[in-house]
Amino acid sequence: MTTTMSAARAAAPTAAAPPPAAELAVRDRLARLVGDPAPVPDGTAAPNVFAAGCASRVVLDHVTSKWGVLVIVALAETSLRWGELRRGIEGISEKMLAQTLRILEADGLVHRAAQPTIPPRVDYSLTERGQELAGHLIPLVRWVGSNAGDIVGGR
Repeated sequence: MTTTMSAARAAAPTAAAPPPAAELAVRDRLARLVGDPAPVPDGTAAPNVFAAGCASRVVLDHVTSKWGVLVIVALAETSLRWGELRRGIEGISEKMLAQTLRILEADGLVHRAAQPTIPPRVDYSLTERGQELAGHLIPLVRWVGSNAGDIVGGR
């Protein structure tokens, strides 16, 4: 009976201990790194992209996926039709292009303009927020292009 009671006590959930001071210091340093420790106007804490439950994780997943980055950069200077995107971004499947465009449109980064013509014409362009994001991604893509050979070749 005592063995069963001890096992039951061990399995019972306990209150989580607060994180150690060193862990809190690391979290604060990382939050300051991206400039988000300041509270938002309503007094609540600002989002911390390093926190597991932060909504920014979803956005980061969408905009930093291989196809998300390439679609955003491809649309940086002009609107393109679906087929132009498909031909311009080599290796993307029809399914992945459609999925990526739907996600980026839902996130408010890509605008889909369907023309009521026969045959139907759909143009994709970046929203204002998408243009702002493209301005940050283009230097990253240039850096990757300049360094990919050395990085992959150096393995």
